[in-house]
Amino acid sequence: MSSGHPASGRRTRAVAAVAVLAVVASTTAAAGRAEVYAVPAPLPALSAAALAARYQAVDGEIVRARATALRVRDRDRARTLSAFLAPGRRFLAFDARGRGLAVEVLGDLAAADRIAVVVPGADTALTTFDSPKFVGGGSRALYRRARADAPGERIAVIAWLGYRAPRTLSPDVLTDGRAAAGARALDRFLTGVHQINGRARIALLCHSYGSVVCGKAARRAAAAPVDEIALFGSPGVTARRASDLGTSARVWAGRAGGDWMGYVPNVRFAGIGFGPDPASPGFGARRFDAGTGPHSAYLKPGTVALSNLALIALGRDAQVTRA
Repeated sequence: MSSGHPASGRRTRAVAAVAVLAVVASTTAAAGRAEVYAVPAPLPALSAAALAARYQAVDGEIVRARATALRVRDRDRARTLSAFLAPGRRFLAFDARGRGLAVEVLGDLAAADRIAVVVPGADTALTTFDSPKFVGGGSRALYRRARADAPGERIAVIAWLGYRAPRTLSPDVLTDGRAAAGARALDRFLTGVHQINGRARIALLCHSYGSVVCGKAARRAAAAPVDEIALFGSPGVTARRASDLGTSARVWAGRAGGDWMGYVPNVRFAGIGFGPDPASPGFGARRFDAGTGPHSAYLKPGTVALSNLALIALGRDAQVTRA
């Protein structure tokens, strides 16, 4: 029997929409395959003294994985890993298994005054890492923009594919299980970054499903000097309002006008969905102007979104244009 209340009807339709998405995702999830890539060897701990050794050890892991990719004729992976080995690129972590993990550093991490950690969303993998639409390419655009805005400041940007991001067409993208594991990994990583550089302030820039990761990591990361958290293209963060995140950092949120995420129901029911829209006025975040672009273009050069995210990364709050 219907209650006849409009809000109740909206909730019912939203829950039904999420249920349909779950069925579609469960029937389109990709099948697994036998793992051919090796378990990574132990790495030097994250510290200032061991930073160069860490970079060198990870390079060795990438070389080993590339040899495997060539042997098994995994051409896309081999092409990606050859690009990872280009002169000047530095990685703090790497794992070729599955869809892969990679954490790249742009700039001088040990000497930086500000560090931006970009946390990506669904479909991010080794073979998409360098695309302008994904975390590696987007982080390079962010680094260039921040350097142009503040040539005298020392900033480092980290492209953090440090968790197993779900596929868009999978049941995992509708729940916070991957995000909870990602939050634990992000917390450990931020602790290590603070050990490398104890004076730098940190900004978390969190896209799409990555914002769910950051929402769960916000309270856990209290030991690291995180002073800015930006959530963009977010489906929700499993919190009702910004104050529930349990962080002293300034929380920002933005959604571009052309982002399809605006059509995703902002509900949480029986463990499915992520709750209120962080870019809505009622959530209580500082809303920044994210422009009019699509879901995959927040870090595209020349966009309003990139400009504002670079300012947030630099801690220049007063210059950020508001929604």
